[in-house]
Amino acid sequence: MSITRRAALLSVAAAIITLLLKFGAYFLTGSVGLLSDAIESFVNLAAALIALTAISISHRPPDSNHAYGHEKAEYFSSGAEGALILIAAGAIIISAVPRLLNPAPLENVGIGVAVALIASAINFAVSRFMLHIAHQEDSIALEADAHHLMTDVWTSMGVVIGIVVVSVTGWQVLDPLIAIAVGINIVWMGVKLIRRSTAGLMDAALPPAEIEVIQAAIQQTAGADTPYHALRTRKSGSRRFIDFHLLMPGQTSVQASHDLANRVEAAIEQGLPNAFVTIHVEPREDTASWDGDMVGGISSPEPGPTQATAP
Repeated sequence: MSITRRAALLSVAAAIITLLLKFGAYFLTGSVGLLSDAIESFVNLAAALIALTAISISHRPPDSNHAYGHEKAEYFSSGAEGALILIAAGAIIISAVPRLLNPAPLENVGIGVAVALIASAINFAVSRFMLHIAHQEDSIALEADAHHLMTDVWTSMGVVIGIVVVSVTGWQVLDPLIAIAVGINIVWMGVKLIRRSTAGLMDAALPPAEIEVIQAAIQQTAGADTPYHALRTRKSGSRRFIDFHLLMPGQTSVQASHDLANRVEAAIEQGLPNAFVTIHVEPREDTASWDGDMVGGISSPEPGPTQATAP
């Protein structure tokens, strides 16, 4: 079993434990702030199960129907998690409104807060571990789940502080107000996850820092005087797909062109993990080779077709 799947299983176990703890804290205190936190734990559990499923699918090898692999399943996971978060936020706000109109005193505050803090400590530890593995393995599904857990930690801390303030001041209306604030905060997190998932499904280009790594590898290996164009990139899960046209003298042999392309691919793959590079070699003297504007992508700052010598 891969380390990402083990981390996802740990997230499922943590979600079950914290769900039981938070509902226990709610029943002890009657706080709708804690109830909102407990409701979010249902989302944590659903998200953890979705992430586990997506990671399991993404690790399947390429097949005849999915020649580029199954890594995009992770984007569906983060998108589904974002949608679940929005649903949970709505449930939290709806549950807080009646208490806002009819405030009620809290009970057993001390033990309720203690239970909530234990649940938060579990989520914090699991979240930090998952983030470490997510960055190590470049897993967006695991990273989304880890960020969700970390947000849950801050949400829980806000709820606990609110409960303590209510118990000291007697401002009972503060409890449902905090629950509503929690719901609004969760909405923002859900929207961000959906936007990121959509960007991955729409084959957005790699970030500028990674594009710079690719360009530097091309220039250092092929030489600054070797132009290229139609540099296009996308990411699918942890896989980075890169393709471009490399323009070389027409008299270069097929073997020499192949060897240079292999060296450029190796340089890019050394700079970027899980990179899959495709290079199309073209004769730079042929005006038909200068079709970067039609293909799209990034071009090197080299002479265009009007300055190339026609065959």
